[in-house]
Formats: sequence, structure tokens, C-alpha cells
Amino acid sequence: MGIGEEAVRFHQQGCNCAQSVLSACGKYTGLDQNTAMSIAAGFGGGVRSGEICGAISGAVMAIGLIEQDKRRVAALARQCVDSFREKFGCVRCMELKQNRVSCDALIEYGAKYIEDLMKQKD
Repeated sequence: MGIGEEAVRFHQQGCNCAQSVLSACGKYTGLDQNTAMSIAAGFGGGVRSGEICGAISGAVMAIGLIEQDKRRVAALARQCVDSFREKFGCVRCMELKQNRVSCDALIEYGAKYIEDLMKQKD
């Protein structure tokens, strides 16, 4: 099972989008599943307010765990958000839902984004 599929499986089991992405990225972040679930619990549904997509939040959290340099984290976070915007047209949860973008598509994309980022580091 690929990382994208694993992330979607977490979502299908009831996890929010941020939890799904961050948990699936555990082999890259070193974060155990329980800790990932706790950290990301409040980030689903656009931080429970319809704002930035939880899948993006989970991916950016993973970036912060993977990369140590503060400036590099900022640049990578910006690139991640821009990538989602380019792919899906917007980054706000509320707008994504209005545009009928599936959470599973966002979750899969977020997890694969982190995996691709890690492959580029090697």
C-alpha cells in the first residue's frame, strides 16, 4: 500500500484530513500514530472553521518535522500550499467542498507530496 492509499485509509476509518496525512507520513517524520493523531486533531475542517484545508495543514506539519532549517520550512510550506492551489484551484476547506473536491483526493495528494519531497532529499 502506498502512502497516499494509507492516508486515505486513515480518513475512511474516521480520521480528519490533517490526521490522515500526518499519520501516513510517520515513516518520514518519525512521529508515532497516536502523537500524530493528537497533534492534528484540531486541524480538520479547515481548523474547524472552513479555512485552510486539513490535508495541507497535515502536510505542512510533516514538513516542519522533516526539515530543521526555519527558512527552508517556510519556503517548503509556501511551495506546498502553492502546489495544492495549482492542483485544486483553492486552499480553503469551505471552497474546496463547494467545488466538490473530495477530501480523499486532497489527502492522497498531501501524503504523496511529502513522499515526493523526501525522495528529492535523498
